[in-house]
Amino acid sequence: MKWGGRRSSGNLDDRRGMSGGGMAAGGGILGVIAFVIYMFMGGDSGAVLDQMQQMGSGSGEPVELTEKDKELGQMVDAILVDTEDVWNKIFEENGRTYEEPTLVLFRNSVQTECGGATSASGPFYCPIDRKVYMDLAFFDELQSRFGAKGGDFAIAYVIAHEIGHHVQTLLGTSQKVTQMQQETDTRGANKLSVALELQADFYAGLWTHYNQEMKDFLEAGDIEEALSAANAVGDDAIQKGNVMPDSFTHGTSEQRMYWFKKGFESGDIRQGDTFKDLNINL
Repeated sequence: MKWGGRRSSGNLDDRRGMSGGGMAAGGGILGVIAFVIYMFMGGDSGAVLDQMQQMGSGSGEPVELTEKDKELGQMVDAILVDTEDVWNKIFEENGRTYEEPTLVLFRNSVQTECGGATSASGPFYCPIDRKVYMDLAFFDELQSRFGAKGGDFAIAYVIAHEIGHHVQTLLGTSQKVTQMQQETDTRGANKLSVALELQADFYAGLWTHYNQEMKDFLEAGDIEEALSAANAVGDDAIQKGNVMPDSFTHGTSEQRMYWFKKGFESGDIRQGDTFKDLNINL
């Protein structure tokens, strides 16, 4: 992925060098298994994040960023810039104004309007403060534990997905889904969650399409990196031998890859009605 030469976003809040709350031993890996897949691309953050906060407390020493840390921060900043440019264009084309979110990079722990989070939470979007939160250690786990290929475009895909949740908030989709979830049973609420997550995957693909047209940023293997990440976090892939479709909240690996590719190949926001595809009248 070619990302050099971008302007600075101004909406990146890099807190990785700040002191943060400690974490109970073993919490990171166990939390990733139990929680990252829940939060990555959706999920109700409140109660679970509060539990994660209780895993550790106290303050640590400020952390000096390595050269690799700094480079990753610059890349995230460039990706955020690209999401801003693309979504400002898409919203303008549709007669709307895009409100740019803040992306917060943190290490160990962070406070959000949705609750306290630790490094185990991975990437997530808080609709209350309209910020995306990320601990970049997530991507090591995504590759080593869940079998994704890794790579810089896997990071871009995840960021684009979380920004997709912000778009859903701006368009009122997330609010409608939350209301409908409160009026149905668990099975129905899960189905709504799947549609929401698949649409965020579609938006990630749509962003890729537009950004390629605008900046010619893709390199060989980038789309495969995104599809590998989408495949790794499908509900069926996570549940493996104990697959329970009614409990799915994010979609199967096949669904996640399909909707990302549909957004990328179509470049048409009107084709992203994942709710209709699942026979949901939103």
